[in-house]
Amino acid sequence: MAELDQHEGEQDLEKKIEETRQRFKNEFLQDSTEKYDSRDVERLQKDDALVEGYLTWRLHVVDEALKMIDESFQWRKEFGVNDLSENSIPKWMFETGAVYLHGYDKEGNKLFWFKVKLHIKDAKTILDKKKYVAFWLERYAKKEPGMPLTVVFDMSESGLSNIDMDFVNYVINCFKVYYPKFLSKMIIVDMPWIMNAAWRIVKSWLGPEAISKLKFASKAEVQTFIDPEYLPPYLGGTDPFKYSYPPLPDDDFQTPICDNGPIVSEDEIESKDSEMEGKDTLESSFNSEIAVKPKKSAWKWMKSIKGSSQDSACHQEMSA
Repeated sequence: MAELDQHEGEQDLEKKIEETRQRFKNEFLQDSTEKYDSRDVERLQKDDALVEGYLTWRLHVVDEALKMIDESFQWRKEFGVNDLSENSIPKWMFETGAVYLHGYDKEGNKLFWFKVKLHIKDAKTILDKKKYVAFWLERYAKKEPGMPLTVVFDMSESGLSNIDMDFVNYVINCFKVYYPKFLSKMIIVDMPWIMNAAWRIVKSWLGPEAISKLKFASKAEVQTFIDPEYLPPYLGGTDPFKYSYPPLPDDDFQTPICDNGPIVSEDEIESKDSEMEGKDTLESSFNSEIAVKPKKSAWKWMKSIKGSSQDSACHQEMSA
């Protein structure tokens, strides 16, 4: 009986996917072909998982899913998302690291960090900052299709001057509209009490389908969601990694891995430190560090393998 119900459910989903495609073609494409990037339209016709994502996020209501697709596709064309690259984003954004992908939560979801204290509201740079967020989301979507993200708003040492409600609303929309099913949870870390009112507004923006994904945590509580190995020391963690650019940071490490990530030599560590010191005078509205970690598959492999040679390498590094 259960198998029959599952089969009927799959058939119903297939029908809704086809209905969504046909109605989008008939109701949105007839006189509006210039509204969208043709690459997105083509993908909608071929990628079942993409259509399913919109349907699932809108509780399988086709009318609501179509509105979401329309809004999402218009945004993608306006921001040129399919063509975003390192060359289309100001270099200083890659060099500073106020927004970055790094590490995993306890459920194995990739962490998308926002260091709020480094954000300063600036109308001149807001568009570039939005495109920078889109760049990372699109890059991750292509590298890890179907894998959710956990957003971490690190509010340590932040104040009211760091809150840009337009930018926060944009980030919310990225997960609420533009990248359906991407959001695993959103963790607000070490929020000052003075910002309670602002985050009540943010909570209302999330909507009922995502409100349960919002988590508030103090520095002591954040380890409920993230292990110390993926937290910086000021949040009670043990993660020692620092970021420098170029090259673009990736999680595909070919070096041996121990519990704290890739094994590096003392010369490499000193080189990284000197590079970071040279960036301390960078003038921008962002100024911070990024840490990088092994790719998700490597992370899981690392947790399950306890080879003697691996343990030996890690022991030697820790003893150095």
